[in-house]
Amino acid sequence: MQFAQESHDDISQGAIAVTYRYWKRAHAKVGGRYYVGSTRIEVDSIELLPFSAVTNAQAKRAGSANREALRELIAHAGPVTDETIVHRIDFHRVTDDLE
Repeated sequence: MQFAQESHDDISQGAIAVTYRYWKRAHAKVGGRYYVGSTRIEVDSIELLPFSAVTNAQAKRAGSANREALRELIAHAGPVTDETIVHRIDFHRVTDDLE
């Protein structure tokens, strides 16, 4: 999974542990491990939900200033309306390959 360079530090410190994506199909899988810079993450869950279900607080936990900033961020694949189905991906940092 790709993340903006400016979010790498927050992910490596555990401040961001959720992301929202506008994908036609999932590009990650539960249990999958991915590098974000030098940090390795593991996907805990993937949920499909309408964008209207995302709150400002959830957008902030994903590293965005608010819900509308998140909407703009994930709209690279096309317009995101409140009815648009997005992927919510919860993950954690993997600090040791034995986890």
